[in-house]
Amino acid sequence: MILILVKQILQMFLLAAAGYLLFKGGKISQEGSKTIGNILIFASLPAVIINGFRIDRTPEHVSGLLWSALGAAVLLFVSILVAQLAFKKDGVGAFATTFSNPGFFGIPLIVATFGQGAVFYAAPFIAFLNIGQWTYGVSRLNGQPITQGLQPKKLIKAPFVIAILVGLFLFITQIPLPEIVSNCLNSIAGLNTPLAMFTVGIYLAQTDMAKMLSRKVLYKISALRLLVIPAISLFVIMLLPKSMEEMRTVLMIVAACPVGSNVAVYAQLHNKDYPYAVETVVISTILSILTIPFMVYLSSLIWR
Repeated sequence: MILILVKQILQMFLLAAAGYLLFKGGKISQEGSKTIGNILIFASLPAVIINGFRIDRTPEHVSGLLWSALGAAVLLFVSILVAQLAFKKDGVGAFATTFSNPGFFGIPLIVATFGQGAVFYAAPFIAFLNIGQWTYGVSRLNGQPITQGLQPKKLIKAPFVIAILVGLFLFITQIPLPEIVSNCLNSIAGLNTPLAMFTVGIYLAQTDMAKMLSRKVLYKISALRLLVIPAISLFVIMLLPKSMEEMRTVLMIVAACPVGSNVAVYAQLHNKDYPYAVETVVISTILSILTIPFMVYLSSLIWR
């Protein structure tokens, strides 16, 4: 399993390198990178999530979904607690530390390791994480109460929420999709990994590497996001049923992911330090080449 993870991560970084070269070569513009982001948010990630729910409704899957939802809620609380203790005034730092990148980085690793069906167990984590970004994340960026960031009308229209609701409907009813719809969904879902990693490469192309590597706070954020939070999460996940090994490993992978790219999106939207936000994504993503396989391997040893 560890070898599969390493190979998938290396493949993803080759895609990031392609995105870097395309942007540096002027083949992808700033406007083009925003278009890629829209395709990811409004098409490919929702397709991946819906596909993840297209599995048999068995007692094992229902139980696994409930346990993964409970685990996801606790893991997000742990992340918020760590961020609160580490960053009292730095809203971007708190946001980056709290929220990992399960949709664009974790899902490709999960699919490569366990197959498409395992995305099912990551769905609650993705849902809670995005709700957290819209509430806690926005409030920390702006120094406001959490209720300021809570906008239920916007939240219910969010692509990931719609995708999860559609996925749950298909899972509960077990309605099969027509082959032509299924094939179309698979094609759109297949865009998730290459486009997500192109985006990472584009971020890297916009980064002043010398400046980034000299900023100590970025290493603090990366250490918390890639080592401290996953280490705590490891012991939280260990409390979940031992028989659900796949579900536990899926939660471990998403908890160990690097800083989510949405920190840059939200920083730009709320007129915060966008270059700093991009740097947290870039450096943590680079370092995750080593830390994700390490944390998953460590969990496999401790959970025995």
